[in-house]
Amino acid sequence: MRSRIIMSMLTGATLLLSALVGAGPAQAAAAPSSADVPAEFGTDWHDPLTAGPPVAKPDAKSCQVTVAEAQFRDFTPYRGAYAPPDGCGDRWSKVVLRLDGRVQGRQFDRLGYLHVGGVEIFRTSTPEPSPAGIEWSVEKDVTRYSDTFRHGQDVEMLIGNVVDDTYTGVIDVKVTLTFYAPQEAHPASQASHEARQAAIPDRVLTLADGATLITPRNSERIVAEVYATGSGGGCEEYWYLTVPDAAPYSCKADQGPYREVQIKVDGQLAGIATPFPTVWTGGWSNPFLWYVVPGPRAFDIKPIEYDLTPFAGILNDGRPHRVEVSVVGVPEGQAGWSTPVNVLVWQDARRTHVTGELTVHKSGDLANSSTYTPGSEHRVDTEGGHRFTVAGYVDTSHGRVTTTVNRSLANTSAHRWTDGENTDGLDATWTDDESVTIDGRGAARTTRTHRTYTMDGTTTIGGDDRLRTVLTLGDRAAVVETRGARRTAWSRLDDTYTGDATFTVNVPRDQRHAVGTTGERYRWYGSDGCYDRSLTTVQGVLMEDRRGC
Repeated sequence: MRSRIIMSMLTGATLLLSALVGAGPAQAAAAPSSADVPAEFGTDWHDPLTAGPPVAKPDAKSCQVTVAEAQFRDFTPYRGAYAPPDGCGDRWSKVVLRLDGRVQGRQFDRLGYLHVGGVEIFRTSTPEPSPAGIEWSVEKDVTRYSDTFRHGQDVEMLIGNVVDDTYTGVIDVKVTLTFYAPQEAHPASQASHEARQAAIPDRVLTLADGATLITPRNSERIVAEVYATGSGGGCEEYWYLTVPDAAPYSCKADQGPYREVQIKVDGQLAGIATPFPTVWTGGWSNPFLWYVVPGPRAFDIKPIEYDLTPFAGILNDGRPHRVEVSVVGVPEGQAGWSTPVNVLVWQDARRTHVTGELTVHKSGDLANSSTYTPGSEHRVDTEGGHRFTVAGYVDTSHGRVTTTVNRSLANTSAHRWTDGENTDGLDATWTDDESVTIDGRGAARTTRTHRTYTMDGTTTIGGDDRLRTVLTLGDRAAVVETRGARRTAWSRLDDTYTGDATFTVNVPRDQRHAVGTTGERYRWYGSDGCYDRSLTTVQGVLMEDRRGC
């Protein structure tokens, strides 16, 4: 889809680029009437926002630190220094990152990252601006990186950009961290308070020379997180649309669109995952879909997590170990994916050396089949999947603990298009099922997560050069935690985006006569409560902002 590649310009070299996705909440205002909606897009529209919830903040003393403040005009990183906050100690109940951005003029969507002490704490992409200018904000819970924040650190941030006579938008951002002091736990909430504290790792590590890891010898839990994104302006931005070499389409990838992010320890497979099919704010050939409401996760890119605890007995020997991430399906020698790694470690304070052993390692055959069917409407049907099981134990000061990880991936998609790609559509579903069981003292604890990602859309260009895109995206997850046979916690997430936008191609901006309706509904509910918010826009005017449970 050549037009799609041209119009979503996350350009440049591959960048070293969760809390829930979300910009700041919309300002309270009366809903516009239909008379207030322009007949087509003008030169200004509502500031970008998402339906996701803001980060919940404790009622406690807080201290704020500015981490980065910069204007991005090119691919020169911002470099600065971070110092821990004064007056809030070095243990916090929560740490919240906030990015405030603004841009005016003409600009494409851009990718960005923020590193503190070499640890990637945030990855994002930007909205496209109006000529009159826009502002937006993103919040993220970054409490898990507390170990990094306790010491002075170097800071590096980059949102790679191009500013010239055509692309005039300078991206102006400020990033702050707000630290909330610990709260005294009420006796009734002591257990949940202790659980939150236990979720914060003791150490946050990065890979030396990009691939070497040395863990503390008393590590009893190890989790890797990978901020995996297809990027760089080429076809891997649209990996879900690539086709086998035999098919006559503008984006090819040997075997087709199946992608799987794998992590290995010393060359041995240690984890598998499905990447989220992020659509950036120029995606699907139609920026009018995204001016106000972005696709799920576009502003706050979540890392993939892998529980590497079964490998702790190997990693705890004090020697360097090679940790590598690769993406299945990318043509050999082709760039286009960024996969920086953080390693989160929980230590046994009563042991100097935690020993253990890898006891189970089973990898099923990787299925990846794409079938091309020629015709007046070309078609590629893809089915892919993989299963992986790993288990191991560690001997800790509180006994032997065995961790078992099962993960199962599946992908089905139907891609159809006509000659010239004037009609181009995709209907795809990805699932990523994971269970992690921890068996030690007392009943075994299991967390089961069922993730489902969906994409259903079509772009057409008619004889009048009117391009129309109709698209639905879904980000869903169901989580159940059990202890023995008893369910202890559960949650459901359903984040659904819908859009329908049309404009005239190959004409100046003032002749595009663009129209578009977009919406997002973000629903989360479970044993800890509920959240429900819906947004609707027409021609860039926010028509509905409804909340309730």
